[in-house]
Formats: sequence, structure tokens, C-alpha cells
Amino acid sequence: MKKKLTYTDAGVNIDKADSLVETIKKIAKKTRRSGVMGEIGGFGGLFSLNTTNMQSPVLVSSTDGVGTKLKIAFLMDCHDTVGIDLVAMCVNDIAVQGAKPLFFLDYLATGQLKSQTVENIVNGIGDGCIQADCALIGGETAEMPGFYREGEYDLAGFAVGIVDNSKIVDGSEIRPGHQLIGIASSGLHSNGYSLVRKICFDVLNLTVDSHVPELGKTLGEELITPTRIYSETIQHLLRDLPIQGLAHITGGGIMDNIIRVIPQACGIAVKKGSWDIPPVFPFLQAAGNVDEIEMMRTFNNGIGLVAVVPEKNTQDVVNRLTGSGEKAWVIGEVTKPRKNAKSRVKLF
Repeated sequence: MKKKLTYTDAGVNIDKADSLVETIKKIAKKTRRSGVMGEIGGFGGLFSLNTTNMQSPVLVSSTDGVGTKLKIAFLMDCHDTVGIDLVAMCVNDIAVQGAKPLFFLDYLATGQLKSQTVENIVNGIGDGCIQADCALIGGETAEMPGFYREGEYDLAGFAVGIVDNSKIVDGSEIRPGHQLIGIASSGLHSNGYSLVRKICFDVLNLTVDSHVPELGKTLGEELITPTRIYSETIQHLLRDLPIQGLAHITGGGIMDNIIRVIPQACGIAVKKGSWDIPPVFPFLQAAGNVDEIEMMRTFNNGIGLVAVVPEKNTQDVVNRLTGSGEKAWVIGEVTKPRKNAKSRVKLF
């Protein structure tokens, strides 16, 4: 008589998944905010917009992942910070348009569910949501045997925020002479890790446990540092200061991201040496023999967010940022277009 096969025999444990839902509910409860309806476990997450007091509310959404930074988490068996990265990469992208984050959903896929690993990941997501003042209202945990390497997984996130139509930060009022204020990153954030891994593991033959004198810590400790979440900082600025544009410095670095919020008729000039560059960036540049332009296009180089402001308000914005615990510098300005220039970005 043939054995009766079950889903568990195929590598999918429904009972374990159900148990994890109960754990995730407890984590999500910590992120609860006004507007949340119901609990995790239904077919869809519910959120009421009746709690917003806007004349013309606009929803702003973003989706992203953590990229190959996950490889560092696998090597270190450290899974409690990549959830913060996941929230940050999504929330920062909506925050720069003036939106206040409302809720977040996640997608976690792995070959075999390991309860403690999943709990650590979702705890990190919960921490990120608390930092961003948004609610974790749903998600998906998929067990896909044979699809991922042992001990590996992938993450994706989805964030929704809200902004009044009249207060969308779209860069339309940016003019030549406006100043670029750079706000410090916490390090690499979640970009450029394919190049980072090539330099550190293939060229230098380091491991995540290698102590790097230039960094004052192990390589793993540096590389696993979570991404800064700027949503509350941005909301604080927008309350009473004229912020004409905001750029999240993510994939593409300073070279490609600031220009995304600058009107086509303008360019930007970025002054080298005008901000403090964390040691990890010169370390990588020297070890990989990476040229300056490639560094500026691949990494944030110590600047995770840029605000574009009228010159007369520059010092007020810098003071507000430093007063709230951020590190901020004037790193350049908006310029008139240069004739026959190949790029709208100038480094000087």
C-alpha cells in the first residue's frame, strides 16, 4: 500500500506557519497606530483613512527589498536588523515626497521556515515600523522547498503613506542658488553590496569575523549596520521650514539621486570634502581601486538624504537637523545649466 503523502512530506509545514502567524501578530501589535483595523491573519490588511485631516489626501506607495546585503546576514547568522533595512528602503522613498508613512507589508520567502530566524526578521521589521511610526498590518511568509539554498531567504516590502496634495514635495519650486543640505547616513545602508562583497571577500579574502583596523570593528559589524530611517526627521522639517526638494540617496548614489528632484532646466554642483565621510568608504575605494565617479554612483558616501532649500533658510534647516540629533552639512547648490555639459552634475 502506497504511503499517503502530506504537504509536510513535500517540505511545507503548515502547522509551523500557523504558529508563526501568532508570533507575528504580537510583533505587529507593537506597531499599531490610529487607522489600523483588525489584526494580522485575515486575507488583507485594513486601514481607515478617516483619521487623516487633509483637504485633498494623496496616497504614496513604494516597494523594495534589501538586495545582496542579505548575504551578510546569512554569513553572520544575524537576522534581527535586515528588517529595519527593508522598512527603511521603502519608507524613505515615500517620505521624500512629503508623505507620512501609514502602513507596511512584508514578503518573506525561504526554503524551510526556521521559527527563530523568522521571528528575528519580523522583529526587525517591527523595529523599523516603530522608528517610522507606521503600522505592520500584513504580509506573507512563504515556505518554498528546493527554491532557496539552505539557510537563505529573500525579503520584499511595501509601504503606503499619505500627504495632502498641496504639500507634496516635488521639486517644482527649485531654482538656481538653492542649497543642497546633506544628512548623514549610518554607513553603507543597503546599496552597493555586490561590489562590497567582491572587494572584501574576493579581493581581500576577508571574512565577516575579520577585524578591520581602519573601521575599528569587524567587517561583519560594519556591513550589517542597518539603514537610517528619515521619515520622522523629514516630517519635523516640513512642519514649518521651506523644503523645496528631498532626495533619498540610494542605488545610484549622490550622482544619480539628487538630480531626480531637480528641474530639467537646472543642474547641481556638489562640493567634495564638505561632509564627513565614514571610514568604510575610503577603505573600500582603496582596497578595490575604485575611481571617484564610480564611488559616487554606487554608494551614498556618508550622505543618506539631501534637502534642497532656499539659500536664506539654509542655516535654519541645518540648525533644526543638528538640534534633533542629525549630522548635516551644506554640500553644494543648484546651478544654471552649463552649455555643452555632458552631465547636469558637477563635482568640484
